[in-house]
Amino acid sequence: MSEPVASADPHDPRANRRRRIDRIRVLGRRHGPTAPVWRKRAAILSGAVTLGLAALLFARLADIANRLFLEGHQRWPLAALIITPMAFGALVWLTRRYAPDARGSGIPQIIAARFDPDEAMRSLASARTAAAKFALTLVGLLVGASVGREGPTVQVSATIMAYAHRVFRVPVKASVMVAGGAAGVAAAFNTPLAGVTFAIEELAAAYEQRMTLLVMTAVLISGMVSLGIAGDYVYFGAMGDTLPIGRAIATTLVAGVSGGLTGGLFSRLMLAFAGSRRRPFAALRAHPVLFALGAGLIVAAIGCATETTWGTGYLPARLIIAGQGARWWFGPAKFAATLATAVSGMPGGIFAPSLATGAGLGDLLRALFPAAAAGPVVLLGMIGYFTGVVRAPLTAVVIISEATASHGLLLPLLATALVADATSSLVCRERLYHGLSRGFGATH
Repeated sequence: MSEPVASADPHDPRANRRRRIDRIRVLGRRHGPTAPVWRKRAAILSGAVTLGLAALLFARLADIANRLFLEGHQRWPLAALIITPMAFGALVWLTRRYAPDARGSGIPQIIAARFDPDEAMRSLASARTAAAKFALTLVGLLVGASVGREGPTVQVSATIMAYAHRVFRVPVKASVMVAGGAAGVAAAFNTPLAGVTFAIEELAAAYEQRMTLLVMTAVLISGMVSLGIAGDYVYFGAMGDTLPIGRAIATTLVAGVSGGLTGGLFSRLMLAFAGSRRRPFAALRAHPVLFALGAGLIVAAIGCATETTWGTGYLPARLIIAGQGARWWFGPAKFAATLATAVSGMPGGIFAPSLATGAGLGDLLRALFPAAAAGPVVLLGMIGYFTGVVRAPLTAVVIISEATASHGLLLPLLATALVADATSSLVCRERLYHGLSRGFGATH
């Protein structure tokens, strides 16, 4: 017998009821709480809020670790000559043994993670790597290393965003890594606009249109979390002085060229230690723990001799910007301490130490422009060196202008950054973070 055929009568109440139920089910799948669009929004929201809180916690703990070291150093001034080298060696051994992808800044790892996000979550952006990055960077600050928390915040934030998407069963794509890293910058500096420019200049070499909404949403949410909890603070303190046009042009050229040369030198040395095949560099990489011990001894010796190069360098930089000045050797000494820390292989970033080194360079330039206000000259030296290192002029301008409320210097800051970027490229053709990302499997 043939099966009965369902009634096609449009007035059949049972058929109409079935059609309504089917329509509700389809609408539920498309627009209900379990729909892909809502799961994606939930992943972005929860990821951005969580990473914003994590960035604030990281900043607070980093300040505490830095302060504890300085307090201990005041009580036992020469103890660092033993503790710091031994700690460097131990940190590098632990990193290589348990979390090799946690070494260094964290930004190169996320640049590399864009090429295979799913694989990255098993290594470059895994929970284990992020936890190690978080903890070991704090230990580095606790023993006087010249490191910053901003680069590690990028890696930790990208990891948090990736896991938030995985929890809500949303595919983890390159845009997720970029958005997480950019939101981390926004939360670390309390400057949302810097997160957007950083995403464009550094994390996303080819900024895709479909990334825009995800990046903007993540950056704004993490920025609002940071502003809501930490308040509208200015990272280095407000600086309202400006420069007359003639003096600004001269200072811009000098700061851009000198900053580009010294920043480019730092990048070139970093890349040489990371991957040069020349015998001296290869020999040092063959014995990583012993090399870290030596690097730690250099950092300790410089710190004990100067008393100002420990940690992030935030306080000396703030004092220099405020016009209190520093000894002439602060900039070169911070340069050497940061380089020794960065090439040692321990976890930690170079953002804050580079800004401090740039402030020291800017303080040296004040002697060339005695009639100019101290603050603007220091800021131009700072942005010149920082741009020379990271080769991201727009990000540098946004970070420094927002971190010092120096909006009246936007044009000189931008001009200095562009000059420094061009000058740095003559010294080191490859951009630092992109060059370091090759060590984590990135292809360009």
